[in-house]
Amino acid sequence: MKRNLDQLKPGQWGYVTALEGRGKIRYRLAELGITPGVRILVRKSAPFGDPIQIALRGFALSLRKKEAQMILVDGEYRP
Repeated sequence: MKRNLDQLKPGQWGYVTALEGRGKIRYRLAELGITPGVRILVRKSAPFGDPIQIALRGFALSLRKKEAQMILVDGEYRP
């Protein structure tokens, strides 16, 4: 079942299937290593869901909720 990254809760993970959006923001996400096939773990989320801290490729990264909505994930959603 595909979801947007912002729908995952802390402790859940999934594999990136696609990046939505266009232009600079999509290019920036790809530069940060968020590409199809990468496993992403949601580590923390601020009280109102913005920003979201994720872990991928051995490092931690914080994203705005708007950016996380552009990342489609699929796979295991274990807490």
